[in-house]
Amino acid sequence: MHRFAIALAALLAAASAGAEVTVQDAWVRATVPGQKSSGAFMQLTSTTDVTLVGARSPVAGVVEIHEMAMDANMTMRMRAVQGIPLPAGKPVALKPGGYHVMLLDLKEPMQAGQKVKLRLLLKDAKGEMDDVDVEVMVKPLNAKL
Repeated sequence: MHRFAIALAALLAAASAGAEVTVQDAWVRATVPGQKSSGAFMQLTSTTDVTLVGARSPVAGVVEIHEMAMDANMTMRMRAVQGIPLPAGKPVALKPGGYHVMLLDLKEPMQAGQKVKLRLLLKDAKGEMDDVDVEVMVKPLNAKL
């Protein structure tokens, strides 16, 4: 019975294995004392069509997916979005001035050289959820991007 349970668990894991998402050049912006938010940036490439629908991190009370975009008055505005499509095989950049992961209600300052854990939450076309764990380096405020 034990072998059957292990085989069944392996089969279910293989059947539910979703997209493979590659994360490159991931970083978080350092903060100044008292600052309670920061952004995380990276390039994501998925093997199948999925949507980045959220993220979590132990360093933040709230983590949201955001977009910076010009409004009708030509003013740059930041807003939370429901998700970011990751088309199969096409790199999607999360970068300053565009899509990014927003870390809010920080529990500690983000110091250059520190590593931050992020869990990216993904949804496929069938509505099935998956996640990707990433360890992200904090870059100094004055880092060249």
